[in-house]
Amino acid sequence: MALGRLQTLRNLRNIYKTVEIQELSTLLARSRSNSKSISNVPHITLRCISSCIYKDHGGIPWTSGDKLMLHSTTTQEPISYGYMRSVTTKAKAPAQARQMGAVKVSMLSPGIIYEPYVPREKIPFWKRYFTRNGWKRTKEDLTSELKNAYAIAKLRKTGYSKKQFYTEAVNIYKEINTQMANGGKGTLRKLVTEHMYSALKNEIKQRESVWPTVYWELIEPIVKVRTLRARLIGVDRNDLSKVFIQLTLEFLAKQKFEAYDGKGAVVSGDRNKEVLVRDIWVFEKSLFHPGAYWRLCGRIKV
Repeated sequence: MALGRLQTLRNLRNIYKTVEIQELSTLLARSRSNSKSISNVPHITLRCISSCIYKDHGGIPWTSGDKLMLHSTTTQEPISYGYMRSVTTKAKAPAQARQMGAVKVSMLSPGIIYEPYVPREKIPFWKRYFTRNGWKRTKEDLTSELKNAYAIAKLRKTGYSKKQFYTEAVNIYKEINTQMANGGKGTLRKLVTEHMYSALKNEIKQRESVWPTVYWELIEPIVKVRTLRARLIGVDRNDLSKVFIQLTLEFLAKQKFEAYDGKGAVVSGDRNKEVLVRDIWVFEKSLFHPGAYWRLCGRIKV
């Protein structure tokens, strides 16, 4: 059985490499385009905060958020290698500094979301297999699935357990939302990446200017958790073992929310009413740094 799985993985990898050679230039252009789009992060407006409860999905203002709450403020330029993306710096540092930088980079997040998940619209069978656009879409879907398979296979070598990860992800999801409601900025630091922490601090500040106090509760067990995407990001083109992995998860959960003004009067929500909320969060972990753990690195608008 183990030999069969190994052979299957090798076949997938060979097929994947063949597809990637043909699409390398396309992927490179798309990767750079994604990197640019992530850096242009919209700011939360007070209008968005006050209307998102019933307008978007009846959920919590900070769970809807911006389309991408993460952006890079470094001078890093991502370069696509196909199945993973490598991050290098534009500025050239002295040799000694570059050697020290190789150690420091293992402690940080790449600062980007590689190929952010975008829901794909279903297409009819005849259009998929009997039109040029349909074949193009099929190739893109196959490439994406092969990337998922390769990333998960790489992750499993580190002792990854899907059940254990889902449990940990739900705990992080609950803790982050709880701290956002309580304004606990210190606790958030260990749960999110550097760029995400900066975004959440600003979000808490803006929320408190409108709603000084909020009540939030997660109804457990959570309705559903599933993996939408898995991607690898390389940080050293000379050592492909130095990679970060990003898993995009979909949460479907029942929640309670209520907001109060400075006098304690209810201004939004209802703590006695359960609301079904759908969130898409991106979790990140280093696969080469000892003691690394999962952190939230971004959220995608539903």
